[in-house]
Amino acid sequence: MACFGALTQVRACCASLPEFQAAFAYALEALTAGSTAHRRITALAEGSTHRQELAGGACAVEMAYRTKSRSEGFFETHRRYIDVQVIVTGEELMEVAAAAGLAVTQDYDEASDFIKYADTGAASVLWMRPGDAAVFWPEDAHMPSLAVRHPALVRKTVIKVPVNS
Repeated sequence: MACFGALTQVRACCASLPEFQAAFAYALEALTAGSTAHRRITALAEGSTHRQELAGGACAVEMAYRTKSRSEGFFETHRRYIDVQVIVTGEELMEVAAAAGLAVTQDYDEASDFIKYADTGAASVLWMRPGDAAVFWPEDAHMPSLAVRHPALVRKTVIKVPVNS
């Protein structure tokens, strides 16, 4: 089940899971003004990404992009990784729904660890602001990067935590 809110609250939800230690240590650094990770993320040019390797097989994809209209969005899940999405600057909407109730429109692509789903009107909407985080497990279909009112620049990091076998 997805977990979302202020990073401190989300971190508490996953505190007993050792595979999240490196992810949350990095997330705290990413949100700390003046830190190496924060400077790197806030310096990204719009449309660019940077991959940062973390301990335990996790990695972070740092990105800067314009949010999009809901009609441009889609639901997705991953099998090998749990997403920890952390907003550094800007704001966006994300939607989340149980993948079990959705029709698959693009089968699993092992290379990109990605499944795409048909739209649903039964999703919950999350309004994500700087310092907020969301954890999406393999069963959580999520549609990130949506504009709140109009397209706006967002800088965030998506930490990929390996799913335990």
